[in-house]
Amino acid sequence: MLFTPFEIKETVDMFLRYKLDIRAITLGVSLLDCVSASGVETRRRIREKLLRVAGSLVKTGREIETEYGVPIINKRVSVTPIALIAGASDDSDYTPYAKTLDESAYELGVDFIGGFSALVHKGFSNGDKKLIASIPDALAATGRICSSVNVASSKSGVNMDAVRLMGETIKKAAANSAEQGGIACAKLVTFCNAPEDNPFMAGAFHGVGEGEATLNVGVSGPGVIKAALESHKNASFDELADVIKKTAFKITRMGQLVGMEAAKRLGVPFGILDLSLAPTSAVGDSVARILEEMGLETAGAHGSTAALAMLTDMVKKGGVMASTHVGGFSGAFIPVSEDEGMIAAVRTGGIRLDKLEAMTSVCSVGLDMIALPGDTGAAAISAIIADEMAIGMVNNKTTAVRVIPVPGKKVGDWVEFGGLLGGAPVMAVNPAKSDAFIERGGRIPAPIHSFRN
Repeated sequence: MLFTPFEIKETVDMFLRYKLDIRAITLGVSLLDCVSASGVETRRRIREKLLRVAGSLVKTGREIETEYGVPIINKRVSVTPIALIAGASDDSDYTPYAKTLDESAYELGVDFIGGFSALVHKGFSNGDKKLIASIPDALAATGRICSSVNVASSKSGVNMDAVRLMGETIKKAAANSAEQGGIACAKLVTFCNAPEDNPFMAGAFHGVGEGEATLNVGVSGPGVIKAALESHKNASFDELADVIKKTAFKITRMGQLVGMEAAKRLGVPFGILDLSLAPTSAVGDSVARILEEMGLETAGAHGSTAALAMLTDMVKKGGVMASTHVGGFSGAFIPVSEDEGMIAAVRTGGIRLDKLEAMTSVCSVGLDMIALPGDTGAAAISAIIADEMAIGMVNNKTTAVRVIPVPGKKVGDWVEFGGLLGGAPVMAVNPAKSDAFIERGGRIPAPIHSFRN
């Protein structure tokens, strides 16, 4: 593919001035052939396979960075949900599986490994129950393990027993990592309609419908989109939509090139390209600032949901023209701690939890990286999860909750998580009680449109 001098300069500007990067290359690895009746033997097989299949992932990523001049921020691995793998073993506690994965991650040199996961949207297997019970200790005892639990889907409804259990699990995980600000919860996601091919953490796992090994890529460029809009101050929404779509096309084309090259060198199939706009806490790398560039005084102002809806849709439309393998989430993330514009809006009172929830109806995921007061009850957290799961179920989209009830912190306090996780002000929770609602249990049925076939 030939590029004009203008396109080359434009691409260089994207990297150097507007913080465009490959946010993650994630190698998904199937562990289905590691299953054994012995937990010790299963873990031995897991470690052996990960080191064999993913041994050159980090080296390959660094070589591509050097040769192409494209920053690849994270090199990651995702695995088959461990609840499925460990369920046949004689173990009652799955924390040793997390430790095996963590040790493998350190040996491989990857940033994170995802898949300490369970899929319970319609019910619990024995392995699911054991895995969820192990999450608080497992995440507190490891550094690079990420965990996810899918508790709802548009086809099966919302498993409210699982929702209640996740509220309790999040509270325990926060208590177990209290000295680190409850950071274990930053590695734990509760899903509705979890995608099997997502390269982003903390929700990545290698789905059972995936192949033996697959390379998925996450590309991000909020700063590039914002820069493109800056030169169209007085444009109509029709023009803005076109600018976003064309810019997303360019970003995706670059991601496709890197992803296919990485897959080729690793000798595995190229899976999907997730073109989500994933912000960081660095100035100029913010989804919130894109919304403000459209004319809002601050993210969270009336009009924010409409602006985010257009942004998400145009990113998808531009991306699918550039790649035939778009997947994962693909749209726009609105995490609080990882977006300096969102942090600023929370600090000034421009955005609150209820408005964030409304915006999740049109964004890529949901309530992400939100610090809550340490005394927030498990039932309140479960109720927040239930609301978000309902949005995903009814709208037939992926939604997720990643909240951190920070021990010892109150509304307005600051908590620092470090690295890409950033930091955030603690947000207020509605004080009205939801305990009796959560205690009902059972399952909220799937919506009528789930019967499409």
